[in-house]
Amino acid sequence: MKPTESELEILQLLWEHGPMTVRALNDQLNKQRRVGYTTSLKMMQIMTEKGLLTRDTELRSHIYAPALQPDDVQSNILDHILKTVFMGDRSKLVLQALGNQNATPDELSELKALIQKMEEK
Repeated sequence: MKPTESELEILQLLWEHGPMTVRALNDQLNKQRRVGYTTSLKMMQIMTEKGLLTRDTELRSHIYAPALQPDDVQSNILDHILKTVFMGDRSKLVLQALGNQNATPDELSELKALIQKMEEK
């Protein structure tokens, strides 16, 4: 499942800060841009229905948590981009990503190690 931009923003806050109430998440969102409480509540209810969030109803204030791990979402989005934008061509995707900004020496070392690991398989 590919979250929308707004859903991804909520997921990122939950990954970063851990499970939260709607009020706490809305406060975090409002540090970036103005979002109404009812908008946040509705988004989180929809995300729960879609399976993106879980909701703990044992306390008076419901606690929401991400149902997905960051790696799962990143992989899903990357697969979608690979198929739709780069027509399945992995090398074009990687070259585009590397060409848009300078890679740090650490990033280049990681890439070289990954390539070497893949070649050994």
